[in-house]
Amino acid sequence: MSTDATATRGELPRSAPSALGVDARGVAAFLDAVEAADGVELHSLAVLRGDAVVAEGWWEPYAPDRLHLLYSVSKSFTVTALGLAVAQGLVDLDSTVLSHFPELDADVTDGRARSITLRHAAAMASGHRGETIEAARADPTGDVVRGFLRLPPEEEPGTFFAYNQPCTYAIAAVLQRVTGTTLTGYLRPRVLDPLGIGETAWLTDDRGREIGFSGLHATTDALAKLGLLHLRRGRWGEEQLLPAEWVDEVGRPHVDTSAAHPDPDGQLGYGYQFWPSRHGYRADGAYGQFALVLPEQDAVVAITGQSTRGQVLRDAVWDHLVPALSGPPLPADAAAHDAALAARLRGLRLDVPPSSGPAREPEPAVLTAADGSAPATLARVRVERAAAGWSLVLEDGDDRLTAALGEGWTTTGALATSWAWTGPRSLRVDVVLVETPHRLQLELDVAAGTFRGTWCTEPLHAPALARMRAPGRP
Repeated sequence: MSTDATATRGELPRSAPSALGVDARGVAAFLDAVEAADGVELHSLAVLRGDAVVAEGWWEPYAPDRLHLLYSVSKSFTVTALGLAVAQGLVDLDSTVLSHFPELDADVTDGRARSITLRHAAAMASGHRGETIEAARADPTGDVVRGFLRLPPEEEPGTFFAYNQPCTYAIAAVLQRVTGTTLTGYLRPRVLDPLGIGETAWLTDDRGREIGFSGLHATTDALAKLGLLHLRRGRWGEEQLLPAEWVDEVGRPHVDTSAAHPDPDGQLGYGYQFWPSRHGYRADGAYGQFALVLPEQDAVVAITGQSTRGQVLRDAVWDHLVPALSGPPLPADAAAHDAALAARLRGLRLDVPPSSGPAREPEPAVLTAADGSAPATLARVRVERAAAGWSLVLEDGDDRLTAALGEGWTTTGALATSWAWTGPRSLRVDVVLVETPHRLQLELDVAAGTFRGTWCTEPLHAPALARMRAPGRP
């Protein structure tokens, strides 16, 4: 790892762990723990102490410059835009959502719904007892804000927590109305560019709104910088990008979550689109995307992945990374541990399908979907040979996606494949959609002419395969 302390081209400085008092053995123990845990799969890791990255790695086929769907970490970027708008006087945190949509005034008759404020929405305390996204989307006008406000809350706003996507959607819609631009357009000159965050992409709905509660695609670097901006209480270099008072508010609990969440870290209350944690607080997205802010350790941990057991992942952070970042006595051979960790981080790779029998080439095949195969739109799979080598062709609805089949992980655009024979005429092909957390396992029965697809983790937005990448790309 470089120990250059000067950031260039928006890059964060790098340092050997021991140079900043971090025990590389603890980071290695964290890697051991997550690699041994069922239901935990990391795609990237960045550990920062102070302003420098002390450990970072990507599990092949994921890569540093690859955008990755962050799911609900999107909420934390949305609330960052809200903090900016409040500071600029564009919105009042105690204004009602309805006040920003006067055209809906006659449609919203429930008193509790009329009283939902931006503060309530930021704290997931609209008064609804559960998730309302599908009901809000079902509004006959297609307007999610209208659908949300026409659902009477069961409790008084501000008194009851329920993780509810339309709360964040409403904030995003208000911001896009008062700023006259998208969330990205508003954040770009005020936060993203000053932080040196490059390309991002955000999912939009049929009304052209960036949805706010999910859909943001960004790099691990962007996650780390969001965490570092909050670690520095809104300050970046010589600029105060976010008010320090706002940053102090987002990570502290504003509503009780103890009755709503089974995990220990979920019972500590909810901030403003950030979760308080046993250590610090975090931006948190489905399947293990997060930026953890650790003020006591002067540290940030950024992770992307495909994990279904979030508490197990967080426990590994508490058990291994937090102690390593808490100034432990370093061993005399700390430099050797630094070097060993750096080498390990350079060699990370997701597991490839297990092989059975001697290695041999694929064979041409045209296969149709077996009953119950996923995704339901994937009707046909072809294995073809051309001058450039073997390829996999996915006929998904009207789309035809082609990916190369090579040794190990082979990346073609937003798809990466790895394959192996699993029987005399059966093979498994894993397809990683590398701009998302998701992997599709295809079991190909060449003899029968059928295939069966299984998601390792079900995509939450469930789009066509061709759309499972950063929006706006071909």
